[in-house]
Amino acid sequence: MVNPAKALVLDFGGVVTRTLFETHELTEQALGLPSDSLMWRGPFDPDNDALWQSMQADEISERDYWHARTQEVAALVGADWSQMSDFVKAARGADPEPVMRPQALAAIDAVRQAGGKLAILSNELDLFYGAEFRDKLPFLKHFDVIIDATYTQILKPDPRAYLMACEGLNLNPGECVFVDDQMRNIRGGEEVGMQCVHFDVLRPDSSYDQALQLMGITGN
Repeated sequence: MVNPAKALVLDFGGVVTRTLFETHELTEQALGLPSDSLMWRGPFDPDNDALWQSMQADEISERDYWHARTQEVAALVGADWSQMSDFVKAARGADPEPVMRPQALAAIDAVRQAGGKLAILSNELDLFYGAEFRDKLPFLKHFDVIIDATYTQILKPDPRAYLMACEGLNLNPGECVFVDDQMRNIRGGEEVGMQCVHFDVLRPDSSYDQALQLMGITGN
């Protein structure tokens, strides 16, 4: 039997926050766009999102996908956005609370109460959200480690990214549960020996339940 893990290592966008696909209505309101202006739905309607399919086929990167969507929405509103963070700031406004996943906040609290460790392992936390976004998220102060490839320039699924998180936690990979919504990143975590949960954005409750079970935490 595998011993319970000691740390929960989370991707950020999609895992801690609701995806931009899920918040089109909020985005349209914030940007003054008519309803149903944004029709791309990524994993929620992959058959009608050819760009998403290209990303899943590794023909383009996740950064390429969001750069294209940023430019597309900028054209709709007549904005000059050079970075994904420009789009996110405009779309999500001053209050990030509506886009936080309640399941994520509950799981973070459960890990803290159980005495476990917490880490963020993101490819583009500040690149996509802007550095000031962190100041609006008080729960981040409870994280032992935040690894952001915005600064390290080492993107998942590069093994070094996962090992940096483990080193920061002072734990072996097998003592960490890694949660990410991109299968390529899950495979990277598995390759270094982490316990992994492929986060299903369609079923966030079951994904977090699975992660907490691997840490020996039940009843969340």
